[in-house]
Amino acid sequence: MTKDPDRRRLTIDLVFYTGCLIFAVANTAVAEFYGYRVWANFAVAGYGLAVVHTGWLTIAARRGKALPGALGSRWVGIGAIGLFAMILPLGMLVIRRLTGVDWLVTPNSWAAQPEVWVIERSAKLLLENGTPYVDVTALGRAVEVNDYTPYGPVMTVFGLPRALLGGGPVANALTDARWMFALAAVACVLLTLRLLKWPKIPVSAAQLALACPLTALTWAVAGPDLAIVGLLVLSFALASTGRAVLSGLVLALVVSAKLIVAPAIVVLGVLLITRRGPRALGGFAAALVVTTLVLHVPVYLVDPKAFVEHVFRFPMGIGVIKSPAASPLPGHLIASLGLVGTAVSFALLGIAAVAILVWLLRRPPATGSDALLRMAVGLVALIMLTPATRYGYLVYPLVLLGARLAFLAAETRETAVPGKGTAPPAQQSATSS
Repeated sequence: MTKDPDRRRLTIDLVFYTGCLIFAVANTAVAEFYGYRVWANFAVAGYGLAVVHTGWLTIAARRGKALPGALGSRWVGIGAIGLFAMILPLGMLVIRRLTGVDWLVTPNSWAAQPEVWVIERSAKLLLENGTPYVDVTALGRAVEVNDYTPYGPVMTVFGLPRALLGGGPVANALTDARWMFALAAVACVLLTLRLLKWPKIPVSAAQLALACPLTALTWAVAGPDLAIVGLLVLSFALASTGRAVLSGLVLALVVSAKLIVAPAIVVLGVLLITRRGPRALGGFAAALVVTTLVLHVPVYLVDPKAFVEHVFRFPMGIGVIKSPAASPLPGHLIASLGLVGTAVSFALLGIAAVAILVWLLRRPPATGSDALLRMAVGLVALIMLTPATRYGYLVYPLVLLGARLAFLAAETRETAVPGKGTAPPAQQSATSS
């Protein structure tokens, strides 16, 4: 007889997949972007299959029966979503992009979101000029949003294959930056699981980090955020397993690609000094600072003005033109009331930052899962309260919460094995490499 907890899990699965299916169906009709609609049509099949399979499992469970073989696994739904909501729409959109609709002011024709083109262009600019940033005041025409590259210099790496090897249809299809984002994300997942000694991943972790529509949609139409959050999770895995210097190096890559994840510096710093001691924190900080300087200084020196305009002023909403990031989240809605609203929004953001810092210091994270939880909460506050933001950034806390469940599984397994429990901080402080 199937136990009640199993039935409850299946009920939660069914509600989750049904909600995802509704989101996909809605996007087939109302999505502004062509890529979103293509994704949605494929995703309806993936989420629909997950709903049908979960419903089948639920009926069988209520009858006290089990489906044979692999059909009885809750992972079947995840597999259907991975195929129909991620792999197939990405392949379709990569091929569709070969018709050449980049840079047109026609969202209903875009086979890739602008960040894909912008990152590929930034790589070309880097090879030609030594910097991925153009002086927007010297273009000889009105500045447009897509003239900006609002990322750190590391993001340019994902566009280098197209810049170096692109040209023909086959080469362009194979070097689409979305493949690079996807490969980086997958590599980070595998490296993280290896560091955690291959824990048994809960289905709920995959639902949050992989099957959620924000993740699947981002995978197909854009992708940079998945590569960045993958590297971020890897840096947490390195820190929690005592590799402080490597954690600092990887986190420098992350922050040097997208500044939104900069709060991880504080979270990982507190985790390391709590678990490993001052020596580990010093190694982490040194690797972080040195790597960041090496990555930024050469680009900055080529054109300091353009660097500041693209990387800092534009994302903060104080550039030559304003960032279009304006999802109707609380921070944006409050800021839209005027100068007072903007001040209130930043004040709330500051209060939230202080509250999370107090939480970190009074109850410092003792494990990787603890640190991931604090990072996820901090990013939710940042995304919700920043005046210029996008709801798509919520993919960061969702993936972090999914990763937290995998970290918890690894930590639970370690403490369950005699002699494998977490060592006291004093004993751990020597492990910092």
